[in-house]
Amino acid sequence: MNAKINAFLLYVGPSQNEFIKELETSEMVKSIFLVTKEDIVLPTSKCKKLELGSMVSSSAVKAIAEISDTEYSIIITKEVNISFGYFAIERFEYIASSTNAGIVYSNYSDNIKGKLTKHPVIEYQVGSLRDDFNFGPMLFVKAEALKEAAANFTEEYEHAGIYSMRLSISKNWGIEHIAEFLYSQTEVDTRKSGKKIFDYVDPANRGVQIEMEKAVTKYLKEVGAYLKPEFTEVKFEDGDYPVEASVIIPVRDRARTIEDAVRSVMIQKTDFNFNLIVVDNHSTDGTTDILKKLAKEFNNIVHIIPERTDLGIGGCWNLGVHNNNCGKFAVQLDSDDVYTSDGKTLEKMIGAFYKENAAMVVGSYTITDADLNEIPPGLIDHKEWTPENGRNNALRINGLGAPRAFYTPMLRDVKIPNVNYGEDYGLGLSISRTHQIGRVYDSVYLVRRWEENSDASLSIEQTNAHNIYKDRLRSYEFKARKELVKKQG
Repeated sequence: MNAKINAFLLYVGPSQNEFIKELETSEMVKSIFLVTKEDIVLPTSKCKKLELGSMVSSSAVKAIAEISDTEYSIIITKEVNISFGYFAIERFEYIASSTNAGIVYSNYSDNIKGKLTKHPVIEYQVGSLRDDFNFGPMLFVKAEALKEAAANFTEEYEHAGIYSMRLSISKNWGIEHIAEFLYSQTEVDTRKSGKKIFDYVDPANRGVQIEMEKAVTKYLKEVGAYLKPEFTEVKFEDGDYPVEASVIIPVRDRARTIEDAVRSVMIQKTDFNFNLIVVDNHSTDGTTDILKKLAKEFNNIVHIIPERTDLGIGGCWNLGVHNNNCGKFAVQLDSDDVYTSDGKTLEKMIGAFYKENAAMVVGSYTITDADLNEIPPGLIDHKEWTPENGRNNALRINGLGAPRAFYTPMLRDVKIPNVNYGEDYGLGLSISRTHQIGRVYDSVYLVRRWEENSDASLSIEQTNAHNIYKDRLRSYEFKARKELVKKQG
């Protein structure tokens, strides 16, 4: 059998030698390149040292592309040990050659203290533009596609090389997912998903974010989905609104936190009238009684219990927004979170609409524990969002921030998906296609991380379901933006 594959892996030491021996014994593997700057003893005869400081830089991608003298390359960018399943390498090659794919990836298993746990990954879509899309630690890449991508670099990236390579390959080549568990990995980074969710907004990673934004912006320009910083003017009509702003809280069974949320609204200091619309989605734990008590204490609380029983969070939002008590602006508050105690959240959020002529405003928040004590990474201000390019970069990131506020006529026109996850992100993408999104960079919101909220540690299946849906929203928006760009000429 002809050797068709070169392997490139981040080498961390002798603990990987068993994996390297697997590659060594495969007749399909020609050479094994160990990426390291350390002085090492090569473990097998097929091994060669490749001195690179990183596996994810543009210079690394170009070096790998230049060395690639076989039809395919296995690229492993993480510090992991891998054990291949029976004829797994052959399976990768068969799918790659049969489909002429540029990249092939597969499901895998996690080896945790000798116990294998299946780790399925999801299908790649045109909207899978986020830089943290999980392919697993191993990419099986067609060398021709790799060389094309390497030649397409127009600037040097320290962190965004592999990301830019993937985007570039996706333009002309397929990205195929093998829904089979072809290998296992022993991972170094074992943090829970709830902690990993916020890696992309950790202030320490800002330099990474800037590079990723440059890479996705270049890609969007190349494929005709880039939007110039030109926005439709918002004409704020006085209209027949009972108040200037309405805070909307959808809630079901949050007896532990709902009173904190409500009282954080009631302390707001504004020079305009506001109310609170709580859509109580058939709570059974005492939440309803708490809300009835609070509605007697404060005369600007509207407590709604839907007639329908099929409403998700998005459906509850629709009910609140279309209620006659809703104000000119609708401001989000989750039932387990609170506005900051200075009472200035609404004033700052509503002020940004007029200051920036925005159809939607996104604030900044601080992450806390269940008792509202700040926990790392603390303030999340999404300063990677810029007025000029925020809406393009929004296709790369998995969230826009909190709290979110909307010009009510926009919401009544667009309608909100009746789901329990991602409905706000989809709205932000849709609105930003034509209108400016304003920003408040002060912390005006406290987000609890606790065992009962939707961003607590999720199972692999739950994480995948969320990511599939958000990728689908991005796919819709990506296609819509390409159509818009075509019409604009």
